Amino acid sequence: MASLLDKAKEFVADKLAGVPKPEGSVTDVDLKDVNRDSVEYLAKVSVTNPYGHSIPICEISFTFHSAGREIAKGKIPDPGSLKAEEMTVLDIPVLVPYSILLNLARDVGVDWDIDYELKISLTVDLPVVGDITIPISSKGEIKLPTFKDIF
Repeated sequence: MASLLDKAKEFVADKLAGVPKPEGSVTDVDLKDVNRDSVEYLAKVSVTNPYGHSIPICEISFTFHSAGREIAKGKIPDPGSLKAEEMTVLDIPVLVPYSILLNLARDVGVDWDIDYELKISLTVDLPVVGDITIPISSKGEIKLPTFKDIF
């Protein structure tokens, strides 16, 4: 009996491995807003849904790293759903306090930018399969705001 159950589990695992899954990528990270306390960046993430029906997004969580340190993190609960057989663009606001930016002075240096790594976990609810997490990451650099941007 245990052998039959193991074979059934193996069969289901093989079938699920071949099932297409939504895929995503970070298309842009840019300055959105500057205020007295922080700088807000906006990450645009494109996610392609291969299915003929929309898929609810359970949660988006992210971490924003620079100079080997985590400088921002957050979660967006229930941000909507992925459109059927289309690409959906998700906007993820990343708020970075000035106090952290000042600690990154070595990285900022001469070129007035931050080298970053953005890691995003997109959790979606697939029918029959259940919740799956799609990892998305991006590396790049972001220009810091100047006094002209602030005033």
